Amino acid sequence: MYADSLTWGIIPGTRRRLSFDERWPGVLEAGLNARDARVRVIEDCLNGRRTVFEDPYKPGRNGLTGIGQVIEAHSPLDLVILMLGTNDFQSMHRHNAWHSAQGMAALVTAIRQAPIEPGMPVPPILVVAPPMFDRPRGPIGPKFEGAQVSAAGLADALQATCRDLHCSFFDAGTVTGASKVDGVHLDADQHAVLGQALVEQVLDLMAP
Repeated sequence: MYADSLTWGIIPGTRRRLSFDERWPGVLEAGLNARDARVRVIEDCLNGRRTVFEDPYKPGRNGLTGIGQVIEAHSPLDLVILMLGTNDFQSMHRHNAWHSAQGMAALVTAIRQAPIEPGMPVPPILVVAPPMFDRPRGPIGPKFEGAQVSAAGLADALQATCRDLHCSFFDAGTVTGASKVDGVHLDADQHAVLGQALVEQVLDLMAP
């Protein structure tokens, strides 16, 4: 799981974090294990992480930097799930959906070229498009001002990228929306919905 604050589990309107069991990766893990999949979901989530872009105010938010070593460290992996893109539309950037999708393409390529040990499998990749913004508001409102406009078409752009690169895709916006509190993150009930919605697809991707 390589992602940002939506997956890290920030509680909208606060700087606190949901517990693992409440976060959608934890819900997914529980759902998979309930189906006798016997898996462990590994989270590598960083607040503010972009696909491939730098944060001018905080270092280390470029998702491309070091991703090969992250894959190497946790290999062998059965599946890599990417859920990024939200922070590509912070107000200091002038990006559109195409830019973010190109960033995701670069991440997919980097994962496939990671320096894993000889004989270890190159993992399949599932890209999850984050739900569309709902008028960012509250303390993070200025950070994401206008994001609901600049991010228009992101899910479609990511799906096209996945089609071109032959990796799997899921649009979180088909099952949930952005937080009712801040219009950006996921509320606790939305984590539960998303985690449960991914169980079947992940089972299929992990099938031998």
